Amino acid sequence: MKKSVLSTLALAASMATVANAALADGAAKFVGNITVNGSIPGNFGNYWNQITAENECKWASIEGTRGKYNWSGCDAAYNWAQKNGAHFKFHALVWGSQYPSWLNNLSTAETKKAITAWFDAVKAHYPNLEMIDVVNEAIRGDKYAGEYKNAYHSCYTTVNQQSCGNSNNKIMEALGGDNGKYDFVTEAFRMARERWPKAILIYNDYNTVQYNLDQGIDLIQKIKANGASVDAYGLQAHDMQGQSGYGGAGGGGPCIDKQQLIDALDKIHRETGLPLFISEYDISTTDDDLQKKCYSEQIPVFMEAQYVAGITLWGYIYGSTWQNCNNTASGCSGIIKDNTDRAAMKWLKEYLATNTGKNTTGLATGVATPPEPQKPFNATNSPWAVPGKIEAEDFDITGVGINDDGTSNISYSDKDSENHGKSNYRADAPEVDIYEKPFGTVIGYNEVSDWYEYTIDVKEAGDYTLFAAVASANNTNGFKFLLDGEDLTDELTAPKATTPDSYEEFDKISVNVNIAKAGKHVLRLTVTGDWFDIDYFNFVKGKNAVDDAPLSSSAAIDNSSSSSVITSSTSSASNGNSSNSTVSGSSASVDSGNSTSVVDGSSASFADNPVSSGSTAPTFSSPSNDDAPAVGTEAIFGNLHLGKASTATYEVFDLRGQRIARFTASNMAEATQMWKNGFVKSGSSAKGIVLIHNRHSGETVQVKTIR
Repeated sequence: MKKSVLSTLALAASMATVANAALADGAAKFVGNITVNGSIPGNFGNYWNQITAENECKWASIEGTRGKYNWSGCDAAYNWAQKNGAHFKFHALVWGSQYPSWLNNLSTAETKKAITAWFDAVKAHYPNLEMIDVVNEAIRGDKYAGEYKNAYHSCYTTVNQQSCGNSNNKIMEALGGDNGKYDFVTEAFRMARERWPKAILIYNDYNTVQYNLDQGIDLIQKIKANGASVDAYGLQAHDMQGQSGYGGAGGGGPCIDKQQLIDALDKIHRETGLPLFISEYDISTTDDDLQKKCYSEQIPVFMEAQYVAGITLWGYIYGSTWQNCNNTASGCSGIIKDNTDRAAMKWLKEYLATNTGKNTTGLATGVATPPEPQKPFNATNSPWAVPGKIEAEDFDITGVGINDDGTSNISYSDKDSENHGKSNYRADAPEVDIYEKPFGTVIGYNEVSDWYEYTIDVKEAGDYTLFAAVASANNTNGFKFLLDGEDLTDELTAPKATTPDSYEEFDKISVNVNIAKAGKHVLRLTVTGDWFDIDYFNFVKGKNAVDDAPLSSSAAIDNSSSSSVITSSTSSASNGNSSNSTVSGSSASVDSGNSTSVVDGSSASFADNPVSSGSTAPTFSSPSNDDAPAVGTEAIFGNLHLGKASTATYEVFDLRGQRIARFTASNMAEATQMWKNGFVKSGSSAKGIVLIHNRHSGETVQVKTIR
């Protein structure tokens, strides 16, 4: 079960403030900066409460000669932070640039020795680092890089690399290679955690908000899957302007759209599950108004995003930053020019004087606020009862923050930001692909790495049979269930539909599971294979139990118990003034058991109530499928007029989900009348409530017969 209380130690540490009156003193997160030409100005602490050495802590700066270390520049930044009670970040342990030139041409074995010695030396000199950029710029794949689109962001290998010059290092090979899973990044994090068990270990990269957003998420997901002990994701944020500012070239492009920025950050946090740092922010332009506009739109987004742990500007003195606007204005990203505040700096001072922001990461990088746990998606926010049925689309409402046990309160992840289902059923999760079916709502368009969580309350420990109602048109699909992060099932698959390309043929699959402990748990549905739809899953007590939830069910679950309550109205037939009618001209065949029959009669109509297995009643438009009535529907519960149409297969289920008949008819209205009038063998003496299901369209109606 996820915890939601900050540890006393972390909260106490987060209350620390710097001695000087920095702009972000008392705020929810730090606002820091970097050294200026290798030094720290005397007024640095008047503005910033976090420091990163721009170059002085990089490997080439410290170990220019193998085995000989010059710590002076890095010490200056570290000691300033210690003296002023500020935050210090070590930048960086592993990078495919600014490494010592003597590393070139070393063998793989010698390179590994050199890297190990470098890690050990940093550990010996700085045993208690707070934050570390463990690996810098290792993303592979850049869609804007032309012939170098498959290159890494920095020179970890000379194969298909851009601007690597005389680089000939074996850093990647020495750390275990890649093999498409970033094994070398994973190994670097393993080595760092071994030496700094309490430090915040960060992966850092550029162009991760606009241009390489998905590639960055993919890297984080892969190294986490490999077991990397990564604590946060550093977004350099040099890509906060349009294409002309691509790659930090200082082109002075327009500010990134604010909503695009918000959506990107939300997606990154949700799909990586990590706190974020804005690690190298700058706006490169000589236009004061444009720079202020970007600052005033973007800094509040960073400050109010509770999963952002801190913000570091990459330089602030005009003429002394790495940016060069159009090769004519060196250091153009600075916000203080000739000892005078530019418009962006004036705005920043005013904003931080009255806005403290939000931070629920649990990281001690400001005055943090407690995280909020995820909540069940129902009126009372009560955990779903087990035994009992859970609709797939009723996954938890996402909370905020990181708990003291390291778990997040994110409740779902959808790999694709587009809602292909076009449903607005979950306004709080607009990118989840929820589809409206005639019988209710389902989650579809499932891709590998999508997942959904549900808070449940297990009434009794022991054996259960877990049923899932699923549909798929292919054999690539797969999913599994986890309980509190541990596998509850092996991989499960949905049977491939008999109708080509159909996602309307729902089948129930089942698996025996054991829940060792009663009480509250977090159940996760994880997608392991692409392309299937899921309607619901149901826990029934005991091994090899019988499912008490019908396929495409009309039963609405009362969450206070495991019983089903029928909510729809009784069906009745109507044709003019008559309560009975017959169906003509259809030559419909019926197969129930071993008998068939043919139905004759004239055009009848009926009124019935299709119902939903989801949380909202479905709406219907004129059907376009093969079994649509000739005239179509007049209203949601209006008359359906029978006419000639192509036949389809219909199945009848009792409320235990057991199929009791299968037959063909021209449309749902005809199928319903055939059942009600006893033309289906199993229906000739049937009474009570059944479900009639169109195998082709997925439409299901509830029918009550009184004889």
